[in-house]
Amino acid sequence: MRTNERGGHPHDDSPDTAAAFTRLARLAEGPERTALREELVNAWLPMADRLAGRYRDRGEALEDLRQVAALGLVKAVGRYDPDRGGAFESFAVPTIDGEIKRHFRDHTWTVHVPRRVQDLRNRVRAARRELVQSVGGREPGAAEIARQAGMTEEEAAAGLEALGSYRALSLDADVQGGDAQGGNGGYTLADAMGGPDPALDVVVDREAVRPRLDRLPDRERRILYLRFFRDMTQRGIAEDLGISQVHVSRLIDRCCSRLRDEILHDAAATGCGARPPERRRAGRAARGRACSPARR
Repeated sequence: MRTNERGGHPHDDSPDTAAAFTRLARLAEGPERTALREELVNAWLPMADRLAGRYRDRGEALEDLRQVAALGLVKAVGRYDPDRGGAFESFAVPTIDGEIKRHFRDHTWTVHVPRRVQDLRNRVRAARRELVQSVGGREPGAAEIARQAGMTEEEAAAGLEALGSYRALSLDADVQGGDAQGGNGGYTLADAMGGPDPALDVVVDREAVRPRLDRLPDRERRILYLRFFRDMTQRGIAEDLGISQVHVSRLIDRCCSRLRDEILHDAAATGCGARPPERRRAGRAARGRACSPARR
């Protein structure tokens, strides 16, 4: 190994480019300066690759990390001023590291997490790794992590929660400990998701009908209850009340028409609770089908 131009930490990938940087600082923009800048970037590229290698096995391809590190190196070469003193490596390393960390922060999280919480997550992750080796393999608690990382328990809890936000699970991922097939596999997150409730489409209708049902005579209210809530046929209702099926059919039609007309009249008069025309038409059609004497 050899020491770099300003006496920094020795590395095989730390070339002596002090004179080249001094010359670069004196050149005006043009082909000569561009060529020299590219030469310096190529000379220090092995160092950028080494820094990228520190972040391998963190969910990003090493080749992508090398490209990000190379971008940080280009920025470092363009911003470095040898007249301010200090070795180029001392200036370039934090620049390249910052570019790689920014890449992880801005491009690899599948769930948006504030930058402060991302930083807490990194500190919690490091403290957790250290504690696992010293607490006998058990999972350390938030209080232990907080003491190890020098943060509050609330911050440790936020960092622990962020650990599960780095990668989002696919809806096709299997759910551990659960099974929709009685132990035969195939239960995924998508199976645990709810779907649209068709009953929500008639909530407004039900609430509008409720007080008007209470004002109906007892016999008509009982007929509607048996027909639409007990799902009895008109013939069964007629036998239960001791009247003819034709009479039951007429009472159902009359009650439904009355309720429908009252609701539409009130909605048109007040404008409150009225739904868009297409939904009102759908609602009238649905109530018309519900009140039809189809089932005898």
